[in-house]
Amino acid sequence: MAATTPSGALEPALSIRGLEKRYGEVVAVAGLDLEVARGECFGLLGPNGAGKTTTIEICEGLNEADRGEVRILGMTHREHPAEIRASIGISLQETQLSEKLTVEETIALFRSFYPRRRSVDDVVAAVQLGEKRRARVGQLSGGQKQRLALACALVGDPQLFFLDEPTTGLDPQSRRQLWDLIEGFKAQGRTVLITTHYMDEAEQLCDRVAIVDHGKIIAQGTPRELIALLGTEHVVEFGIEGAPVAESDLAALPGVTSVRRSEQHYRLGVLQLHQTIPALLGLLGDRVSALTELTTHTATLEDVFVHLTGRHLRDA
Repeated sequence: MAATTPSGALEPALSIRGLEKRYGEVVAVAGLDLEVARGECFGLLGPNGAGKTTTIEICEGLNEADRGEVRILGMTHREHPAEIRASIGISLQETQLSEKLTVEETIALFRSFYPRRRSVDDVVAAVQLGEKRRARVGQLSGGQKQRLALACALVGDPQLFFLDEPTTGLDPQSRRQLWDLIEGFKAQGRTVLITTHYMDEAEQLCDRVAIVDHGKIIAQGTPRELIALLGTEHVVEFGIEGAPVAESDLAALPGVTSVRRSEQHYRLGVLQLHQTIPALLGLLGDRVSALTELTTHTATLEDVFVHLTGRHLRDA
């Protein structure tokens, strides 16, 4: 029976309060608060080392917090460890499976761990591994192994999925196939918590996201809400040779909402590209500054991270 609050509403799928974790002098998680509603796909976003994996490992019961409380479906690992294990599905960053077993043998093995189970045939079909069901794990591609890892998380018919960097290292086609599987989980009304440093992945999959940096949540909301924080529609990045351009001159260009400079590289927040680009080229022509690069793109969650931290994810 699902846990409820005193008002009779269902408990959140995941509730985190004041979570802290240190490794010696290193603070991995620094007082993190988070709540994920049932049926929601929630993304924890941030660079490697931000504290995402430590947080998710504590939620899964694979690690212990120094301080704080984690409640899974209204339960705690201390009071209801068996019930929680039976109700969650886990896909780690790297899942080491026996390479001698076949796909269907691996799924059957994981199926035996759960009191509530889906059939092997059902799960094989769900992760689109029907043609590989009798192939040994060692013969699978990277994308197929990731789908098999999701199958092992799915076979216990969980209410809550933890997916830690599920598409890292995959080719674009394999990434898209895993996205389709996660979209399928969402369509079934299941709750998904996903960690990723791919902002396009979060925009595609997540109902809400939290951007994590240095063990803290620095922004939270829907992807659209976070992008709206920028107050801009587009981003223009350019590099020049020669004398630097004054930031005040760039800020005065039509349609420019923000300016950020790093040596000879500039980043502009822009509302109307068709107004800004001609004016920018005219300004650089007047200053006799030679362009070394010029790119434009629609504002993304990556730009939100840069706006909040001054760093790109890849640099962080």
